[in-house]
Amino acid sequence: MKRLLYIILSLFLITSCEDVIELEVPTTSPRLVIDASLNWFNDTTGEYQKIKLSLSAPFFSNQIKPATGANVSITNQNNTTYNFIDANNDGTYECFNFNPQIGQEYKLTITYNNETYIGTETMMSVTPIDFIEQNDNGGFTGEETEIKAFYTDPQDEENYYFFEFREENETNPYLEVYDDEFINGNQIFAFYSNENTEVGNNLYIKNYGISKQFYEFMFLLLQQTSDGGGGPFEVQPATVRGNCINQTNPENFPFGYFRASQATELVYIIE
Repeated sequence: MKRLLYIILSLFLITSCEDVIELEVPTTSPRLVIDASLNWFNDTTGEYQKIKLSLSAPFFSNQIKPATGANVSITNQNNTTYNFIDANNDGTYECFNFNPQIGQEYKLTITYNNETYIGTETMMSVTPIDFIEQNDNGGFTGEETEIKAFYTDPQDEENYYFFEFREENETNPYLEVYDDEFINGNQIFAFYSNENTEVGNNLYIKNYGISKQFYEFMFLLLQQTSDGGGGPFEVQPATVRGNCINQTNPENFPFGYFRASQATELVYIIE
């Protein structure tokens, strides 16, 4: 009986000492988030391009508010301007007559809330994927499926690569960047592993040619994620600034990046 009373008293003391702790999360004014990726995939004209604009949200918010009412355009080095229109008023600005050219420098101009944002980028070429190799005995457990996408790096060039792997039914792709510092002119592979994959799943593999500046941006960004995956414009522990500058008010810098890439895509069926 004494033991029972002791247990009851102990539980009472433990529960009675619980306090509700309210965390005060710092708040700030929303910033413009720029997802401007010009992608010229093989076997396409590249005429259709889109740019997504949204606003940053509080840490615990799951709602992403689109940035509507902006003026968005891209100008090439020949002073040809392509206008992007948000016809659906959802923050997706579209262009249907874009003319992509490898090595061409493009300037992105965004005017939003009376502030002008500018970013410049050169469209980089891409190296095609040679073949895919699958290993079913990978990982620490020896039971994970590993996929290697082999490609041949061009010799005597400085190249950077941005790979995106996404299995069907997955929302967030696995992202990785590579350079050719130690493999210049050789065949090498991009790596993907998933312990939960299933035979027969489609694995969508995309490779983008990228600039050194974007490689460095994504490398830092991916270092802040737990597994190298997820969306590249989600909230991060530290601010990694992109290449778009607020010309009107530099302190109100945007998030995101302006990228221009030739790209290749391959669909592999998991065996």
